[in-house]
Amino acid sequence: MENFKSATVTDHRYIRKTMPLRVISGSAGGLHLKSPKRHALRPTQDRIRQVIFSSLAEIVPGARVLDLYAGTGSFGIEALSRGASAAVFVEKEAEAVRCIRDNLLHCHLSGDVRQSDVLSYLASTSVSPFDLVFADPPYVKTAGPLEDDLLLPKIAPFLAPRGLFVWEHFADRTLQNAPDWEVVRHRTYGETGLTFLRLLRKN
Repeated sequence: MENFKSATVTDHRYIRKTMPLRVISGSAGGLHLKSPKRHALRPTQDRIRQVIFSSLAEIVPGARVLDLYAGTGSFGIEALSRGASAAVFVEKEAEAVRCIRDNLLHCHLSGDVRQSDVLSYLASTSVSPFDLVFADPPYVKTAGPLEDDLLLPKIAPFLAPRGLFVWEHFADRTLQNAPDWEVVRHRTYGETGLTFLRLLRKN
């Protein structure tokens, strides 16, 4: 097993300092992404995405991707740039939704952008399953088991067989007792944890 962040809920996806965000590789590689004016993304974001996508190199081409708490859309756009077949972006903040749409246009990519609370979307939507699901929710900076998060059980119906759930969360939170899930990889980067999960299918 290898090591990966969530947990009062200030949205730690955003910080005050300006830090340009860019697409790392693929058809839109090197292009900068627009961020909401009131915030800029935390500076580790490019580095973390590079680590994630390096490990997913053989999975991304042709994949159906779901980007939850999408922010600027950086995960889904990176996947599309690297050959993913489709991406759905779910984000509740109107300004961020506009940024995602602008970023897709800027990168000459297309995607399905939904303005919605993530848990509401997962509870009310029926779609074809996804090969990759990314989630970068607002952090709660407390230690504890990831399986207590309401997000985990709602993800399962959205994953294709052998699909991967890539979860960014607070580093002091780990999966401790979730028999339906396999931890494929786990990493920590300062306060950020990354956990790659695969649902264990019962025969």
